[in-house]
Amino acid sequence: MAQMLTQDLSSNIGSCMPLADMRIGMYVHNIELRPGQGGKLVRAAGTTAKILTEPNRATRYVEIKLPSGVKKLIDKRCRATIGQVSNPEHGKKKLRKAGQSRWLGRRPVVRGVAMNPVDHPHGGGEGKSKSSGSHGRVSQTPWGKPTKGGYKTARVRRK
Repeated sequence: MAQMLTQDLSSNIGSCMPLADMRIGMYVHNIELRPGQGGKLVRAAGTTAKILTEPNRATRYVEIKLPSGVKKLIDKRCRATIGQVSNPEHGKKKLRKAGQSRWLGRRPVVRGVAMNPVDHPHGGGEGKSKSSGSHGRVSQTPWGKPTKGGYKTARVRRK
């Protein structure tokens, strides 16, 4: 009787399954944060994440390295898709002319220091005023909320 060799279909690129069924070193994308919630992480063009720890019965979490380099613990019941998101050249595309940025829906960026005080907390003053920006006051949004990190919301880790 002839033996048939079959490839495990579940581990093909494009297959979606729980992290518990995947092996260490696999590249994945479209990862759920909570089981059944739907993919939230690693969905941009050409991105991929790597499974760092073997999902086993002892632990409930799998460590994953995200494209930013951050290592995150995710529940092993969460689903992910094997492989890389398509179109990796997306970020390398050059804009041909000034108006093309506007076609993509991007508005011009105007510095707060270049505005009047009625328009922005950094505005006003004669020339490059020292009373705004880094001298004397914290960087703010046009609505007075702190920028460059914003309000600190993360819990302080005890050492």
